[in-house]
Amino acid sequence: MDGYRQRVVDGLLAKKLQAKGAVLIEGPKWCGKTTTAEQFAADKLMLAKTDVKNSFRNLLEIDTDAALAGEPPMLIDEWQSVPKLWDAVRYTVDHRRKMGQFILTGSAVPDKEAEAERSHSGTGRFAWLTMRPMSLFESGESNGSVSLGALFDSPETLLEKSELDLQQIAFLICRGGWPMAVGLPEEAALEQAFDYYDAVTKEDVTRVDGVKRTSERVQRLMKAYARHQGTQASVATLKEDLKSNDVAALDEGTISSYLDALRKIFVVEDMPAWNPNLRSKTAIRTADTRYFVDSSIATAALGLGPADLLNDLNTMGFLFETMCVRDLRIFAEALNGRVYHYRDKSGLECDAVIHLRNGQYGLVEIKLGGESLVKAGVETLNTLAGRIDTSRMKAPAFMMILTAVGEYAYRRPEDGIYVVPIGCLKQ
Repeated sequence: MDGYRQRVVDGLLAKKLQAKGAVLIEGPKWCGKTTTAEQFAADKLMLAKTDVKNSFRNLLEIDTDAALAGEPPMLIDEWQSVPKLWDAVRYTVDHRRKMGQFILTGSAVPDKEAEAERSHSGTGRFAWLTMRPMSLFESGESNGSVSLGALFDSPETLLEKSELDLQQIAFLICRGGWPMAVGLPEEAALEQAFDYYDAVTKEDVTRVDGVKRTSERVQRLMKAYARHQGTQASVATLKEDLKSNDVAALDEGTISSYLDALRKIFVVEDMPAWNPNLRSKTAIRTADTRYFVDSSIATAALGLGPADLLNDLNTMGFLFETMCVRDLRIFAEALNGRVYHYRDKSGLECDAVIHLRNGQYGLVEIKLGGESLVKAGVETLNTLAGRIDTSRMKAPAFMMILTAVGEYAYRRPEDGIYVVPIGCLKQ
């Protein structure tokens, strides 16, 4: 793996190859799926090349065994472009009765027509992995001195130094976690997100299912979506935003279809609601929270750069949250967990709840930093923890304020809440 930057997902892929005949890696384009898979593959087939795809499709029709005869693990990139491949891989896995035969990568969910060609779901033969743009730990900006996994053991003491300042955080929000941007000069690095945004709005949303969508409409919707990062904005709310900020508005059906296309190519990744057992009968809001898969998509949609964020700390706070959610999702997946959002009818909300498969969970508030914002986060966490019925579920394993800045990561002696700058965090 000389020259390859290690990813959190590497460990997950290695484990899944030992447990299943085929592993499907999904995620946004440019996030490094193919490069990661190549580190494990003994053979590869790149279906993004038209001539290769056409030749392979013909061979698959004639002789499945010959088409899939590569040395395992065999990487098949952009597999969804040949719909019949799914059943062929499933058949081959069943026939060989061995683990780690195939790695499939793709940047789009197959459309309904392609799904209809499947005769089997793949249960028992396939494992799924979602890959995202790089976390700050993976790209080298976080020093990794605080382990999210270790916080579930509630360490009594914590004192680690952070090295990122607010200017650096603003840059990282706008640069995003795109592997090709890491290490480039600042101007070139920032341009990658705008190139990604252009590719999505001008081509990708149409290619995903063949439905023609106007680039300008996609841009307007993504801009409205960016303005509602970290909220439970409904389709009706997005429609009103479009009506207020643009001359031409989209109807709710069109907005829903556009959002569905953006989900299929992993541009948006909304966060589900967390539903704990509470002491009182408080109604919990169940709407998903709106997020792009990477904060840089939002800044590109809004046409913002680092200086703009530093001049508008309120907007920076929302987009910093988007970046933190990306990192928490990457780390939680490595810990067999998922990330949720909590909000109830009283307006109490918690930015992130990291819930592990074993039932442990941690409560996280995301703040730029500073005494007043940390204090507000502490109040939120203690209020929510006090409402949880610990006779019916576990108490939080930990509570944390995840900040943009702050010289140290530490544990507050008065309540045990951890205050951790994002520049210290790893899985």
